[in-house]
Amino acid sequence: QVQLVESGGGLVQAGGSLRLSCAVSGRSFSGYVMAWFRQAPGKEREFVAGIRWIHMSTVYADSAKGRFTISRDNAKNTVALQMNSLKPEDTAVYFCAARPLVVTIDPNTYNYWGQGTQVTVSS
Repeated sequence: QVQLVESGGGLVQAGGSLRLSCAVSGRSFSGYVMAWFRQAPGKEREFVAGIRWIHMSTVYADSAKGRFTISRDNAKNTVALQMNSLKPEDTAVYFCAARPLVVTIDPNTYNYWGQGTQVTVSS
């Protein structure tokens, strides 16, 4: 059974940092893209960042550029999202997701999802 399990969420003040982690088990994600999405109350799920297996190339949403860094450890089957300079508008449930080969921003194209971790940024 494939499982993606996020951790690292919490409450932080504006300007602070958090590091989210996603541990993958149940299968190899060789060749897969790993990505982070987020969903705020009353809003659609939106792409935050993605990283390919090959060359570790990355893609970021404009809202994440310069503040967030996605990384992965293929040997350990983990992916992380380092979030700096957090803003209240970053408050959301953050999800880890996986799909084959290429990064897309459409959540409907991702095959595997974690249960999410809450990030709350206070002003």
